[in-house]
Amino acid sequence: MRKLIALVFHYSLNGLLADEGTEYFKFCFELLDQHGGPDQDEQSLEFLQSAYAHVMGRGAYEGMAANLPTATDHPWSDIMNAGRKVVFSRTLTTADWANTTIAAGDTAEEIDKLRQGGDGHIVAWGGVSFWRSLMRLDLIDEWHLGLHPYVADEGTHCSTTSPSPTGSTWSPAPPPATGSSSCSTAGTADADGPPHDG
Repeated sequence: MRKLIALVFHYSLNGLLADEGTEYFKFCFELLDQHGGPDQDEQSLEFLQSAYAHVMGRGAYEGMAANLPTATDHPWSDIMNAGRKVVFSRTLTTADWANTTIAAGDTAEEIDKLRQGGDGHIVAWGGVSFWRSLMRLDLIDEWHLGLHPYVADEGTHCSTTSPSPTGSTWSPAPPPATGSSSCSTAGTADADGPPHDG
C-alpha cells in the first residue's frame, strides 16, 4: 500500500506557515533567492520523480498549474508536468494541466483508491484546508517539513488544534540546498476544517 506524504514548505520553529505578506514569508523567499531557488538536489528530485501521484487541493492546484507548465527553468517543472496529478475539489469542473484528474468524491475513498496496487508514495502538496481534511480523516502517513530557523509572529498552523502532528516520531533528513532544515515525521493530528478545495 502506498504511503501518503504531506510535503510542507516554509515551516517555522513554532509551527507556523509562511503566509504571503508576513515577515516570515519575506524571510523564506529572500532565503530561496540567496540559495538559487527551489531544491534541485538529487534527493528532492528523486522524491518527486518517484511519486506515484501528486495530490492537492484546488488552491494549490491553481497556483501550480498557472506557473509550472511554462516554467521550463524550474527544477520541478518537467517532473510535475509529466507526473500524475489529482486535484481534490468539489467545485472545480475542469483541470487543464496535463495528466490531471479531479477527485470530487469522498476524500478517504479517493485516497484509498490511489493507495492500492503497489509500493511507492503519494505526495500531498496542500493547501492548508486540504491537509486539515486529510488529518481529520487520519490519512497522512508522514510529514516532510521544510523547517526554517525562524520563530514567526504570524502565519497559519497546519492544524487548528495543534501546531505539529501528535503521536509522531521526528527524524532529521539531509538538509536541502535552500539552507533550511528538513525533517519528517510519521503520524497525524486531529484537525478541523472544510474538506477539499484548500
